[in-house]
Amino acid sequence: MPRYAFLGPEGTFTESALKQLTVDSDELIAYANVTATLNAVRAGETEFALVPIENSVEGVVARTLDELAIGDPLVIVAETTIRVSFALLTRSGFNRNEITQIATHPHAESQCRSYIAKHFPHAQIIPMSSTAAAAEAVARGEYPAAIAAANLAGKKDLEVIEDGIGDIKDAETRFVLVSKPGQIPARTGYDRTSLVAFIGADHAGALLEVLTEFSVRGVNLTFIQSRPTGAGLGDYHFIIDAEGHIHDERVGEALMGLHRICADVRFLGSYPRADKIAPTTTRSGHDDVFKEAESWLDAIRSGKKI
Repeated sequence: MPRYAFLGPEGTFTESALKQLTVDSDELIAYANVTATLNAVRAGETEFALVPIENSVEGVVARTLDELAIGDPLVIVAETTIRVSFALLTRSGFNRNEITQIATHPHAESQCRSYIAKHFPHAQIIPMSSTAAAAEAVARGEYPAAIAAANLAGKKDLEVIEDGIGDIKDAETRFVLVSKPGQIPARTGYDRTSLVAFIGADHAGALLEVLTEFSVRGVNLTFIQSRPTGAGLGDYHFIIDAEGHIHDERVGEALMGLHRICADVRFLGSYPRADKIAPTTTRSGHDDVFKEAESWLDAIRSGKKI
């Protein structure tokens, strides 16, 4: 039975997202942070790990991107999304006028800034590894209040002071399920391919060269983010999500093109999109057109066609 690591403790949005992908709750193991969660797979403690990678309001989860780009290789095999909603939680009988500190995850805080500025402008924000960890800290009496999911109130013997406090009511977070490199999920027709492109010597047009490898083959990009490599100021790599599967001719050719022009390319996986949106491509991007063009070139090279 496969084991699954997730960003814990119990009650996080990550755990809720993981339960959308598997019903085997006995093999779900909580870890304290993103690094520890991914390292559980690297160390063989679990076969899979689920971590957040992107939020529709706050943007990328930088720690996840950095771990996938720089750490020991892992590949994404699935993704899922959930809507996130936040509430202000306190211990039973606590007076909201006594709230001088609010514990929460930085991404949750960023999604509730207007509420905090209006109702608790002088409160100190205590960053936590997750919203569930913040709720646990409040239950232990370490802090007067937490921003977390409302359903944690019953589990932690807390009260909901106010629910739905997020600035954007329909915010979503995307999570990725990763494993050690191995078999690539089969094509579904609504796939996403993720990779990291490491630029060699910095020069004018370096990013344009990377984008051109996709553009000329009709591969649409859904995500691109630059992150520092850690080697020095101005030394960056690019994390890219492209529509399609590595077994699609256009995607495969684009990756070969990147391999030629980049210092390195790390393949992060081809996997089904959670929204099941098919790639946007023209006729020239279809596999049969690529194969016909290859046959045409072979015929010319062999002298059979002028």
